[in-house]
Formats: sequence, structure tokens, C-alpha cells
Amino acid sequence: MKKIAVIGSGSWGVALSIHLANMGHIVKIWSFAEEEANLINNERKCKFLPEVTLPENITCYTDFKETLKDTDIILHVTPSKFVRNILKQYKEYINNQPIVMCAKGFERETLYSLDQIIEEELPDKPYAVLSGPSHAEEVSRQIPTAMVVASKYEELQEEVRSIFMNEKMRIYTSSDVKGVELGGALKNIIAFCAGVAAELGLGDNSFAALITRGLTEISRLGVKMGGKQDTFYGLTGLGDLIVTCLSEHSRNRRAGKLIGAGKTIEETRKEVGMTIESIDNIEVAYELSKIYDVDMPIVHAVYDVLYNGLDPKKAVTMLMTRDKKSE
Repeated sequence: MKKIAVIGSGSWGVALSIHLANMGHIVKIWSFAEEEANLINNERKCKFLPEVTLPENITCYTDFKETLKDTDIILHVTPSKFVRNILKQYKEYINNQPIVMCAKGFERETLYSLDQIIEEELPDKPYAVLSGPSHAEEVSRQIPTAMVVASKYEELQEEVRSIFMNEKMRIYTSSDVKGVELGGALKNIIAFCAGVAAELGLGDNSFAALITRGLTEISRLGVKMGGKQDTFYGLTGLGDLIVTCLSEHSRNRRAGKLIGAGKTIEETRKEVGMTIESIDNIEVAYELSKIYDVDMPIVHAVYDVLYNGLDPKKAVTMLMTRDKKSE
């Protein structure tokens, strides 16, 4: 059994902690909020997962040094926009522990994927990326889930797999860090579009088209940025895209529904109440499509909906009446 540090006390960080604690590992969570730490330690509850009771072998701290002390591995599970700043705060307390990036998204200012931030802040530090179709609500309730750990360090791939894998969670390994990172980051944008489509009352035909053509856009950009084509048709591409586009658990889909109903970005953020990675990353995907000269009409349409006042119904019409193409 391992001692594991989890940086982040949101729904995903706590869900992973519950899974690991149920396997017998000792889990130490870092939270920025004293209130959240007290709720976890005293009531064995997480406000984002109210139906679940946390195992006793989970402890929450607000101090980085205490969280990382005597641990074997670090899981970083914060919103993408906070990854660099928080990593800077705790990296002085890292000894030999490898880092597993469990967040999904980009850094807006640099357009970096999260693996690039680790490499810049902690050069030569072994790290991995954990991703796949996995809602926190279901992982916390031990519903069978399959995920992928990607790393250029084969020993770390196997270590992470052995830490996580049991009859409730199956872990596959990959060396395509970039593909796994980009699949997890970009699918949120298509899920946001799925929410808009749902609010507009579009049907199954529309969702099938959105998911299929959305995957085409994701893989186009992902391959240009260094990912492998096959990765985008696996768990961390197509799999994650399906679960995020079709599930009511998805906050990205929910955000899209609110925008489709006429809410502003600010109103949507307030109503969802948690980080919405799709809204944070649509601008990044739009910029990357231009930098890498990749045709991404769905991304461009949703960008115009959010930032240029395009009516969602007109966006659908524009996408349907584009120049004729062959698949």
C-alpha cells in the first residue's frame, strides 16, 4: 500500500481519493479552503459529492508541506487554470515522488497543455497523465470505470496502474502523453456544444453528427500537435467524448445548455458553481486552430456564440450549410 498526496479537494480529487482509500492506500488531500478540509476530516463528507461518505484513511490539509510529507506519489487534481501557480507553491516540498496529472485542459496565457507546464516547472521530473471517461460521481460510488495512464517513463506507467487498478477500475497504459492530454482537454469543448444542442431540442441525428465531426476536429488538431491518431479513437478521445457529451453529470454539457437558454457566461459560471473547463479552453482551441492551420468549424462556431454574440440557432445553420465536403 502507498501513501498518496492528492493536490485538490474538488469532486475529481475526492473521487480518486475515495477509490484509492478503498484499495487500502493512505491518502492525504490538499485543499485551499479550511472549510472543505474540516468537512472532510470531521464529517467525512465532500460538498461536491454529498451522497458519499469518505473512508477513514483520507485526511485533508491546507498545508502543502504536511500534505506531501512521507508520500510516495502525487496526484495533481486542480482546475487547469490554476495548475502552474499551485505547482509553484508546492514544488519545493517534492522529494522523489513522481507526479500524475489528473486535470484536463490548457493554460490560457501560454496555450500550453498541462504536461508542458510540468516539464517547464519541473524539468527531468518523472510524470504521468491519467485520463479517460470517468465522472467523479460514478467513480466515488465504485461504478466500474476504464482509464488510461500515459507516460514516457514505462516504470511509472506500471506503478500508477498497480496503484489504481482493481475490479472497479481498469487501467490501460500508453506512451502518447500528448494525445492523451489533448483528447481530455478538447473533448470538453464538444461536450459544451452538446449541451447547446440539447437546449435547442436537436435530436439523436444531430448528436451523432456532432460527436463524430467533433472527434474529427479534435484528432486533426491533436495529430498536428504531436499526438497519435489512434489515441483519439480510444478511451481518452472517443470514450471521454461520449461520456461527456451524453451524460447529465457533465458540467460542460450543463454549461452549454445554459448558454443555449440565453444565459451569459457569468450567469452560467455562477449557476454551475464549479470550474467549467470548456469555457476556459474554447479560446485556447480557437487560437491553436489558427496557429496550426487546422480546420475546426465547430470550435469556431462555438467561439462566435460565446464571444461574438452569434445566435446558437444560426450557428447550427452555418455549420449545416458549409461548403460541400467529402468525409
